[in-house]
Amino acid sequence: MAEVVINERGMTMADVLAIARDGATVRLSDSALAAMAASRSHIDALVASSTPVYGVSTGFGALANKYVSVDQRAQLQRSLIRSHAAGVGAPVEREVVRALITLRLKTLASGRTGVRPVIAQTMAALLNAGITPVVREFGSLGCSGDLAPLAHCALVLMGEGEAVGSDGAQRPVPELLKAAGITAIELQEKEGLALINGTDGMLGMLIMAIADMEVICDSIDVIASMSVEALLGTDAVFEPELHEPLRPHPGQALSAANMLNALKDSPIVASHVLNDDQVQDAYSLRCAPQVTGAVRDTITHATLVATRELASTIDNPVVLPDGRVSSNGNFHGAPVAYVLDFLAIVLADLGSMSERRTDRMLDKARSNGLPPFLADDPGVDSGLMIAQYTQAALVSENKRNAVPASADSIPSSAMQEDHVSMGWNAARKLRLSVLNMQRIAAIELLTAARALDLRAPLQPSKITGAVRDRLRKTVAGPGPDRFLSPELEAAVHFVQQGSVIG
Repeated sequence: MAEVVINERGMTMADVLAIARDGATVRLSDSALAAMAASRSHIDALVASSTPVYGVSTGFGALANKYVSVDQRAQLQRSLIRSHAAGVGAPVEREVVRALITLRLKTLASGRTGVRPVIAQTMAALLNAGITPVVREFGSLGCSGDLAPLAHCALVLMGEGEAVGSDGAQRPVPELLKAAGITAIELQEKEGLALINGTDGMLGMLIMAIADMEVICDSIDVIASMSVEALLGTDAVFEPELHEPLRPHPGQALSAANMLNALKDSPIVASHVLNDDQVQDAYSLRCAPQVTGAVRDTITHATLVATRELASTIDNPVVLPDGRVSSNGNFHGAPVAYVLDFLAIVLADLGSMSERRTDRMLDKARSNGLPPFLADDPGVDSGLMIAQYTQAALVSENKRNAVPASADSIPSSAMQEDHVSMGWNAARKLRLSVLNMQRIAAIELLTAARALDLRAPLQPSKITGAVRDRLRKTVAGPGPDRFLSPELEAAVHFVQQGSVIG
């Protein structure tokens, strides 16, 4: 199994994906352990001081002005975690929780949070044992970071809360820790706060969405090309001289090149020329690179934001190199929340265009000779009529998801935290939009593949034909009506696995 070494300089998006999705183990570098020990020494020096320090000798949030005596500070940290683990709803996905823990561990390893090395070592052990805290769907406002989700994780480090083992079965936390040889931690000054004050949940979901959307864009370029063939469209509009020289958006040029390549030497495309009454293809065909390309450029911007956030140390207060422990506002999730919403917006538009191509292939008035709804015996058979209904429902939901969460704010903590990012909510709805887009793409794929079959004896290009043939291993071709739902689910899996692009 792969191993990711976490040091004080941070980590890459690929590292996060390897741990969250692929189960890679983690190891803290010696330099990271040394950095944590050094920063802890500054916290220890403040413990006996009479100077109030937020998170060390005071309460939290609106209670930050309340001084806490030395003999109550361990209880202060325990109470913080217990009270903040206040999420409700269904458990979030395992990969989200693993990303959440990984990114908090990355920040602890920076040596800027003041925690003891044992805290980070215990978190690493939790990941390596495959123990996943149960984190509930609702509870984070995205400021001061993802407090409630992170508190659910911290509670498990304390030997409390809820968790599932590597086998996916939920068992008492003490039992899971004992079986893995992990000793529950007793939190000391500042450590509870350091475990929960970060943008880790929203960032983890952003990183995974970016990875999924890159596959979606590559897949949609090929699927849209299949639809161009199926509808007897032209590939002339994808020639490079119409893109980079005239409109130098990098994503557009890449998608146009992908589509031109996918349609290379297509016998179907070569079999026809545009009729006098069909001077240009519909926008959903002709403008596909412009839309998918804009999605690509948005992903590029989101990647820049994610990379910057990965290089950040998000905690409050933070231990500076000169030993000062300073309050700050870096936990505010606005930079991440904005791009999470931006990605949901572009997915809604990408799905809308995909659905228009599907509908065109099913409409005998616009499909250039294909049977109505691609049915075997139209009238007796309904073909893919209701598959388009399903696709339309998914498109409609993604349009609702495009309403930005980050445009909202609701005051909390007795008006101390009077402006919040709602970044966690933006991330949760983006995950749904990504899943819906994979489903939308799968329905266009299934439709275009059937339409290509119905164009026989004309044959598709080498690339699009190979995609159709791979799909046919799990989804049958044209024929009388049959139970369609399993075929749609198989097509969704096909898209999710990246099988469209090989």
